[in-house]
Amino acid sequence: MSSSSRKVPPLPEVVLTEAEGRARVAKATRRSFLAAAAAAGGLAMGWRWLTASPMEDGIRAPLRSMLRFNERIARASFSRKRLTPTFPRESALTPRANGKAGLEDEEFNPATWRLVVEGLSGGRQSLGIAELQSLPKTEMVAEFKCIEGWSTVVQWGGVRFADFATRFPPTTPSGKPFDLADRPDDVPPHVSIETPGGGYYVGLDSDSALHPQTLLAWEMNGEPLSEEHGAPLRLVIPVKYGIKSIKRIGRIAWQDQRPRDYWAERGYDWYAGL
Repeated sequence: MSSSSRKVPPLPEVVLTEAEGRARVAKATRRSFLAAAAAAGGLAMGWRWLTASPMEDGIRAPLRSMLRFNERIARASFSRKRLTPTFPRESALTPRANGKAGLEDEEFNPATWRLVVEGLSGGRQSLGIAELQSLPKTEMVAEFKCIEGWSTVVQWGGVRFADFATRFPPTTPSGKPFDLADRPDDVPPHVSIETPGGGYYVGLDSDSALHPQTLLAWEMNGEPLSEEHGAPLRLVIPVKYGIKSIKRIGRIAWQDQRPRDYWAERGYDWYAGL
C-alpha cells in the first residue's frame, strides 16, 4: 500500500468527568492569569523606568533616542534626486492655516518687511520681497502633509531655496565659492529659520533645504499669500511634515551647529522627514 493511501488511525476519544473538566479549566485560567500578571508587571516596570528617565527636549530620553534612530534611517534613504509626487493644477485646494505661533504681532506690516540672511560669503544681507521676486520663479503643485494626519494638495509659487542659495551663497566649510553642482556637500550642515520676532523657529538639515522642491514661496494657488498663511514669505518643503514649513520668515542663517526647533523642543521629531 502506498503512503498516499495509508489510513491514519483516528485519535482516541478522551472523555473527562465533570470534576476533571473543571480542574483543567481552573488550571488554564490560572496560567492565563499568571501570564497576564507577568505582562502587566513588565509593563509597569517599563513605565516606571521610562517616567524616571531624564527629560530631553520635551520628552523622556529613551523616546528622544528612538527619534534620533528614526532620523538616521530617514537620512540614509534621503536623496536630493528623489522627488515627492506633484499633481495637476486643478487638484489644488486651500490648506488649513493651522497655527499662529510667530504670527501674533498685530502691528506687523508686510510693506516694511525685510528678510535677514546670515552666514553668507558676502556677509549679512537684508532683502525685500522685490529682490526675492527678481529671482527665477518656480511653481509647484504638491501635497502639504500635517503631522496631525491630514494633507492637502496646494499650488505654490516662489523661488527654489537652491536658487536663492546660489544667488546669496553661504560661506562654505572649504572656503571655496559655493557650487551646488560641483560640490554639493561643501555647505554648512544646517539652516536656521525664524519669524521676524523669533516666536516660531525651525531647524533644517542643509540637504533637505537644498532639495529641488524646497521653496521660499510668496504665492499660494495663484494668489499672494494671506497673512494667516505666512505673507509675505514662507517656506514650503514637501520632504518634511508641515511643522517645518515656517510662515512669515524673518531670518535665515546658515550654521554649523544644529539649530533649535520650536516643535522639537516640545517633544516632536527634529528631522520631521517624510
